[in-house]
Amino acid sequence: MSLTVFYTPRSEETLTSVYNFIYNKFGERSANKFALKAEKTISLIATQPFMFKASTIDENVRVGFINKQCSIFYRITDTSVHLLFFWDNRQEPILPQ
Repeated sequence: MSLTVFYTPRSEETLTSVYNFIYNKFGERSANKFALKAEKTISLIATQPFMFKASTIDENVRVGFINKQCSIFYRITDTSVHLLFFWDNRQEPILPQ
């Protein structure tokens, strides 16, 4: 059984930002390859939401690995997965307050 996936406005914005960065830096082929990998990871999350580790920020938020440059943060409910944002792993890490 697959859970319903919801994109938050922030997740749409950060996905577009990462895609555009890859497109401008490495070209259309690399950007499309990233988009396919992201879609595949999201499909895996929908079918097996607990396959990725919980984040250090919040135990209800999990971190999915897309590729070595990008991860996705998401929250699971009983019936759905909410994609919170995409993270460029080359940025400074998020530190708990």
